[in-house]
Amino acid sequence: MTNIRVGFGYDVHRLAEGEELWLGGIFVKHKKGSVGHSDGDVLIHAICDALFGAANMRDIGYHFPDNDPNLKNIDSKILLKKCIKLLREKGYEIGNIDSTIALQTPKIKDIIPQMQATLADTLEIDIDNICIKATTTEKLGFIGTEDGISAYATVLITKD
Repeated sequence: MTNIRVGFGYDVHRLAEGEELWLGGIFVKHKKGSVGHSDGDVLIHAICDALFGAANMRDIGYHFPDNDPNLKNIDSKILLKKCIKLLREKGYEIGNIDSTIALQTPKIKDIIPQMQATLADTLEIDIDNICIKATTTEKLGFIGTEDGISAYATVLITKD
């Protein structure tokens, strides 16, 4: 019998001028970027949290603490590769990922296919199993004032 599990992940980062903006493993040219210990990729961090949660493996901060000097400015795709390696060691495979990025600007609809391709390559899964959506908060809250960015991810994992 196949073991099916679902996980949910959430991440948020402050935005600031002089920082780079990375989303789904892609550099996005913008006046502000994510402030974080790593590259601040909220989408990848939310996906890692969802995967770890689905496999009952705690959270991203447990595996990749933000006070580890070896992780300073690390490419989040490296964290995602380590995450999927740990899941596969437990016998899990990804069924699908459904995610949403909440940001006021920039508009990212045109780079979503590139993010999907990058994540599919990183995770070694079919691109059709990765959904990325984007939304604004209609200028409300810290996202609406462009002080921050957040991402949500739901994943399905299976083990035969």
